[in-house]
Amino acid sequence: MDKYIKKALAMGAKNAVPFVMSDIAFDSRVILKCIFGCSDYGLQHTCPYQKSPLSMDEYRKIFENYSHGIIIGCDNKTNSQIISYELERDCFLDGYYFAFSLSDCDLCKKCAKGANIPCIHPDKARPAFHSVGIDVFKTVHNLGLPLKVLKTQNDEQNWYAAVFIE
Repeated sequence: MDKYIKKALAMGAKNAVPFVMSDIAFDSRVILKCIFGCSDYGLQHTCPYQKSPLSMDEYRKIFENYSHGIIIGCDNKTNSQIISYELERDCFLDGYYFAFSLSDCDLCKKCAKGANIPCIHPDKARPAFHSVGIDVFKTVHNLGLPLKVLKTQNDEQNWYAAVFIE
C-alpha cells in the first residue's frame, strides 16, 4: 500500500490514505442528491443510473467483495481521476486484477453523451463514489479527511477518488 500512497502523493494528491471496507459508508439516499441535485444527472456516460441495471444494493454487494483500498484527495477533479486511474492500473499490473477506481469523470470538457455518441475514453472513464451508493462525506470523515459543504461557488472544493483493491 505504501508504494501506491507514495505515488499518489508524488502525482499531486493532497491526501492518500488506506482504507478497509468497514471505513466505507454506503447509503442509498445519495441517489436522491444525484437525481434532484446534480446538474449533470443523466448527461454523462459515467452516470450509472441512466444505463446500469444494477440497484444500490447490488453495487454495495459488488464493492463489499473488496477488502481494502486507497482514498485519494485532491484540490482538482481532473487530477483525482488521473491519479486514481494510474493507481488502478498499477494495482492491476501488480496482480490485483479486480482493482477498480471511482472518481468523478473529468476526461473531456463536455461528455460525449450530450452529443449522443459513445464515450471516447471508455477504458478510463469511471463512476463517482456517490453514483454507486457511497456517502462521500461520511466515508472521508471516517478516515479523518477534510470535506465540508460548499457555501459559495468560491469555496475551495476537495475532490476524492478511490481505488478498491482485492
